[in-house]
Amino acid sequence: MKKWDGVKGLNAAMDRRRFIKSAATVGAVAIGAANGAILPAFAQEADPRKGGHFKLGVNGGNTSDTLDPATYPETFMMAFGHSLHGYLVEVDAEGGLVGELAESWESSKDAKTWTFKLRKGVEFHNGKTLSAKDVIASINHHRSENSPSAAKSIVRQIKEIRSDGPDTVVVILDQGNADFPVLMDHFQLAIMPEKDGKADASGVGAGAYVLEAIDFGVKATSKRFANYWKTNAGWFDSFEILSIRDVTARTNALTTGQIHAMEQVDTKTAHLLKRNKGLEIISVGGTQHYTMPMLVDVPPFDNVDVRLALKYAIDRQQFLDKIVGGFGKLGNDHPIASNNRFFAKDLPQRQFDPEKAKFHLKKAGLSDLKVSLSTSEAAFSGAVDAAVLYQQDAAKAGINVDVVREPADGYWDRVWRKKPWSVCSWGGRPTADWMFGQTYATGSDQNDSHWNNPRFNQLLIAARSELDDAKRLEMYSEMQALCRDDGGTVIPVFADFVSGLSTKVGHKKLASNWDLDGMRCAERWWFREA
Repeated sequence: MKKWDGVKGLNAAMDRRRFIKSAATVGAVAIGAANGAILPAFAQEADPRKGGHFKLGVNGGNTSDTLDPATYPETFMMAFGHSLHGYLVEVDAEGGLVGELAESWESSKDAKTWTFKLRKGVEFHNGKTLSAKDVIASINHHRSENSPSAAKSIVRQIKEIRSDGPDTVVVILDQGNADFPVLMDHFQLAIMPEKDGKADASGVGAGAYVLEAIDFGVKATSKRFANYWKTNAGWFDSFEILSIRDVTARTNALTTGQIHAMEQVDTKTAHLLKRNKGLEIISVGGTQHYTMPMLVDVPPFDNVDVRLALKYAIDRQQFLDKIVGGFGKLGNDHPIASNNRFFAKDLPQRQFDPEKAKFHLKKAGLSDLKVSLSTSEAAFSGAVDAAVLYQQDAAKAGINVDVVREPADGYWDRVWRKKPWSVCSWGGRPTADWMFGQTYATGSDQNDSHWNNPRFNQLLIAARSELDDAKRLEMYSEMQALCRDDGGTVIPVFADFVSGLSTKVGHKKLASNWDLDGMRCAERWWFREA
């Protein structure tokens, strides 16, 4: 059995060859170092203190939200949910995988059987002590036939899950997966208390804060859990998250002290906010990318030449400069970030080329094209401007893009994966297998373009259980090329996470796996002064 000590975790600064070897053999994962911003000295303080009511403004929140982690759609419930719940594992600020509710795990030689040893003495908010039954019920919550969970594509590979005593969970997969443990950090796979054989999805968790009240789509509040098992986290007395969809309103709330932090700073005005001595603007590079998925089973997007025409008809550099203010990197129509160890470095970067776009339209039997692109600020700050900019670029190739401005509330339920072409954003995933499997594999619940490429699916399965990194790189590189040249998603940029904080808020190095310090800001941050 290969054993991994989740307490020690991985240090991204460790010897690279040793790290890759470790990742291949025990299922740990290389999550590339972030392009983190240079932070002022106070932000690196190591003297957290307890106290205060922390208020966070986010570009998220829907009236259709629920407390069931299986239904979490975006930032509002992700950040609030992380204040309530614990997970088996956690990605730290160095990009390493460390244990949370699981203190260690080990795998069989073929990476098909994984055994998790649970941390003893962990208490849920209702007083129940964590046991293997809770973990099994929580995972099965997503596996059931009628589950609404978008995490089904992750748990579908589980053939059996059982206990081996009260503190041990054994997971048997249908095939080997060297990256399986990191999947347990997925924001929807929260560990909930078991009740009558099922997971209690009412908001009771083992996290740093206890649910007080929630007004879906508006705000939610929680208070510090007195019996939280971590002694070095959960510093605030209470936490409040507010849905503030409009970026100008979010910015005003931050500058006037109504909130202490905000996500998705308007990058076009970030340089102005930096002049405010009471604010800190943070940019963290990682896996986040902005996308425009088209349903490839709906005309005209069912024609690969139409898809290629649209990919050549966007000026990516202009998008990077004007929409994200240079806070990011160019995208190449595949979802693997350049800091991923399986990034295809030799794949040519696609450029804006109206003539090539016209060429592919002609191959599709068209002299021009008219399509509708649904967009909303719910997707990301600047999403409407991005669609208008795309409209202007595409016109040079004889493509008429009708920009449809959709309401923010309910965008992810009514528009994304429903309308033929829409604007989207992905926080990304720390492994190539996870990103590809959840969003591009045939049959995945979150395959938002309905793309079905047999060769891609074949490579995905083969790469998942391959322990030779050189062979995995070859396979993942071919998969990136398939996405780029056949897939149904335009990916113009990888955008940094850009947040604004009051200088009253203290923190250490920020994680890059998600925005807001891996969505764990309420647990990890503190007030520098009373």
